[in-house]
Amino acid sequence: MKFLIAVLAGIAGTAAMSAFLYLLSYATHRVMKAIKILGTMLLFRTQPNGSLSDAVSTKAVGTVAHYAVGVFFATMYLALWDSGVGALTASWALLFGVGHSIIGMFAWYLFFMVHPKPPLIKLKTYLVTLIFAHILFGFVTTYTFYLFTQPAYSFWQ
Repeated sequence: MKFLIAVLAGIAGTAAMSAFLYLLSYATHRVMKAIKILGTMLLFRTQPNGSLSDAVSTKAVGTVAHYAVGVFFATMYLALWDSGVGALTASWALLFGVGHSIIGMFAWYLFFMVHPKPPLIKLKTYLVTLIFAHILFGFVTTYTFYLFTQPAYSFWQ
């Protein structure tokens, strides 16, 4: 049952994170769409001008990959909680989100460095934005776990 909750929490956290990045991309007119970036890079479909691919299959692969990583991290959150590290509170959600953002930034940076033809985006801006996106992931994922398990204490400690 806990694994199913981790899957649902990972999906919820990834959906919130993706929505945040899409809204930010729309508002700032900058490339922040993690799903399209991920799909373009995984399928090696960077356009000749450095832009992202708009193919449906690119978006599908990016979506599956992004949500799979989200479920993986939600499972890691569960493993930490089960081993006695952290709690289902807002402060721990923030801490896990910050830690998760450091891992995410490092992974994205490495992916851009080793990729033969990464898309042309403002990488520094994108990586900094990921800090806030992963903190949101941490809150939504932790709160989803909290809602499913209904502990006897307040989430907003």
